[in-house]
Amino acid sequence: MDMSVFDLFKIGIGPSSSHTVGPMVAARRFLVEYGPLDQVVGVEAALYGSLALTGVGHATDKAVILGLMGETPQDVAPDAVDSKLAAIEAAGEIALLGTRVVPFTAATGLVWHKSESLPEHPNGMRFTLKLADGSRVDRVYYSIGGGFIREAGEAQAEAAVESAAAARVVFPFDTMEQLLAHGLESGLSIPEMLRANECVKRSDEELNAGLDRIWHVMRDCIAHGLETTGNLPGGLNVKRRAAKLWRLAQEAKASDNRANDLPHDAVHLVSLYAMAVNEENAAGGRVVTAPTNGAAGIIPAVLRYYAQDCRPSDPVGGVRRFMLTAAAIGMLCKRNASISGAEVGCQGEVGVACAMAAAGLVAALGGTNEQIENAAEIGIEHHLGMTCDPIGGLVQIPCIERNGMGAVKAITAASLALKGDGTHFVSLDEVIETMRQTGADMQDKYKETSLGGLAVHVITVNHAAC
Repeated sequence: MDMSVFDLFKIGIGPSSSHTVGPMVAARRFLVEYGPLDQVVGVEAALYGSLALTGVGHATDKAVILGLMGETPQDVAPDAVDSKLAAIEAAGEIALLGTRVVPFTAATGLVWHKSESLPEHPNGMRFTLKLADGSRVDRVYYSIGGGFIREAGEAQAEAAVESAAAARVVFPFDTMEQLLAHGLESGLSIPEMLRANECVKRSDEELNAGLDRIWHVMRDCIAHGLETTGNLPGGLNVKRRAAKLWRLAQEAKASDNRANDLPHDAVHLVSLYAMAVNEENAAGGRVVTAPTNGAAGIIPAVLRYYAQDCRPSDPVGGVRRFMLTAAAIGMLCKRNASISGAEVGCQGEVGVACAMAAAGLVAALGGTNEQIENAAEIGIEHHLGMTCDPIGGLVQIPCIERNGMGAVKAITAASLALKGDGTHFVSLDEVIETMRQTGADMQDKYKETSLGGLAVHVITVNHAAC
């Protein structure tokens, strides 16, 4: 499996890995791979299927324009996005990759095909360059979840490259069964095996520095979300709640009267950490895709719970073990099912993130490989069939609260697994395959299109009340 922990954990911006991060990367890649732009006189981007149906709510339009400018998700300054886009609209032109200036406005340069999908994935986009001699250059890309992109027809080539790369790692695996077998033969834990695989590509010091940077960005995202108030953008006027609830919790903690303290208060804080991240995501802030933006709050929340509430003797090492283990679960889910809400519904986003966090927490707390597998299986099993039906196409309702609930479920799954010996009835491999089949059977209106489920019901009720 040719995936890295840094493929699953990518620094970017909100609100969506598949609808924001992926399209930004694809737009930039299209221009970079085309080569010199001196003959280009125009550019157009066409969005299809799920990208078109919920693209405006997910900031796909902004992401594509930023990508054409040459911006990247990890480096673009979130606070500067609106001013950059306003400057383009005012001038009626865009500097492709910051160099070649051509006429462009969002109204004429972006085309939305809401009733048409491209064949390889619901999140399809076609980029077109118009050249001075009257010819055109077209490329089709797909945003396949978690910020991953793929050019049309690239899947088979990717499989060949992945197969060759897998032969170079120390512990190749495509299933959890294979990974557990490696563990029995080598005597190593899952995070130790993942570390060995990563260190084929980079030094141990580089790996640790990368993991520490991801955790630093996650911590900053939680902190910023816990102190920022106001309404989220997009038109629903959803109020940020994490900061107020956090302040109330801190005031209660500092009070001399602790009579109202409840045993579940610590779990309440975990849900606030997750909500804080997803409020930041909904506002277009700096987040870590983990493994998607829509589910970005779960892993940071459980990591902070581990670092603060579990009293680890080696918090730095524990966080690293957590992230390596979580990445292994994410790799398996992406390889054998999907982490794209447009492809399998929210079971592939929040469900996978919950499984990753549960497995990571067990590993950080010293659990066995079998307990890690058990925790991940519980995490996914109890999200099977979860639809992706964001109201108004915005990553706000039910996404923000759903992350809070997913974080709590991850801790519960880890607790159950740690209190057992790792033996259980349904294997992780079986539940991942079940998730894949469930997603394939799910109607498209329940898969990030905002054409069914909660999205349609709430809008219908609101209209009826007007």
